[in-house]
Amino acid sequence: MEEVVALIGIDWADESHEMCVYEMSSKRVEHETVEQKAEALHDWVNGLRKRFGGGKIAIAVEQSKGALIYALMRYDFLLLYPLNPKSLSSYREALRTSGAKDDPSDAELILHFLRAHRDRLRVWVPEDEVSRRLGMLVEFRRKLVADLVRVTNRLGSLLKGYYPQALEMMGELDSRMACDFLNKWPSVFELKKAKAARLRKFYAQHNCRSAEAIERRIALAQTAEPLTEDRAIIDASLLMVRMLVRQLQELLESKREIDVEIRKVFSLHPDGQIYESLPGAGEVLEPRLAAAMGTNRNKYDTALEMQQFVGTAPVTKKSGKSYRVHRRLARPRFVMQTHVEFAAQSIVYSRWAAAYYQVQKDRGSGHYAAVRALAYKWDRILFRCWKDRKPYDEGKYLEVLKRRNSPLVKLLNLPKPPKSSHSSWTSAGDTITELGQKLC
Repeated sequence: MEEVVALIGIDWADESHEMCVYEMSSKRVEHETVEQKAEALHDWVNGLRKRFGGGKIAIAVEQSKGALIYALMRYDFLLLYPLNPKSLSSYREALRTSGAKDDPSDAELILHFLRAHRDRLRVWVPEDEVSRRLGMLVEFRRKLVADLVRVTNRLGSLLKGYYPQALEMMGELDSRMACDFLNKWPSVFELKKAKAARLRKFYAQHNCRSAEAIERRIALAQTAEPLTEDRAIIDASLLMVRMLVRQLQELLESKREIDVEIRKVFSLHPDGQIYESLPGAGEVLEPRLAAAMGTNRNKYDTALEMQQFVGTAPVTKKSGKSYRVHRRLARPRFVMQTHVEFAAQSIVYSRWAAAYYQVQKDRGSGHYAAVRALAYKWDRILFRCWKDRKPYDEGKYLEVLKRRNSPLVKLLNLPKPPKSSHSSWTSAGDTITELGQKLC
């Protein structure tokens, strides 16, 4: 641990923060309140610098990102210790059986936790600028996708109530073709007026090349009957559809813009070649994995430490004769999703991943349990590639499996599973089941 001149516990809030300052030389504890304003925070930090002569100050706070952290991270004499809120909650229950809680006492509790356990805490080290920017962009994109799902669900539900033919005529709801279709033919009455030639031209302009699908849709348009003729339902629904289509168009354009920016930033990432080499990662998961891993090689000392943080490492609970293993619930959700989604995609593009998934299925695991087990394996590989700064090589990994006489080697001649549905893959027979019992 670095020598420090003061320890500070901060109980943060939206409008103001409670600070509890412990001066190492005098052993004195002070309380103060600082507003959540840029000027007030920077004045407070500059006051600390003058008071303690620029010496190192350790600060603990229940936050790993947000306005307060963003303000404090610019000062190199501050050592930041983000605390897990769950850990502090358990600490509070252990020391205060009454459950009493207020902001000043919480700041003092955080300070007490920092004083007692600083040797077990790790100083927060910000990632490089490219990784931080990439991390924020991919999280923003995830929220945009969630907004898209929300709008398309509402739009789909609305169309089922007065215009179900549109759901068959316009393809995926989250597409430009769907928006253009509803702008041209917002109800079945306008659709029945459309000529076949105009419909063919519309689909050709939107890159729909299946002649069979186009003719089927044209036939549906010509024979379509209104679900209801109640003008109260139709007129209100038409208004809502126009509003939802405008939202959908704006979200689709925003998603396109952020995708362009993500690829631009990812091209500057120093470890980009590592994630581009991963089978199945693709344009979406490559930058997400890069943002999740970062470039600070001191963040994890072992693969297990990384797996425990991500959440792919299982949790074992033993007490007396009781023994239970379950998936890790306390983990950064978006990071965990990134690693598991990559593992699921790799099944289609990596032969050993497909074989391992099949073994897990034949051992009785469900689809998601099998994918999580595969993510655990991939994290060991990803950790080594990340530590050594080397891209992944499928051929080299298969050679390692052969050299170690892995049971998976005997399964690598199996045909690749279809892309359509991971969960519906059939068993490859008793041989896989038998090998699965031996596979660690």
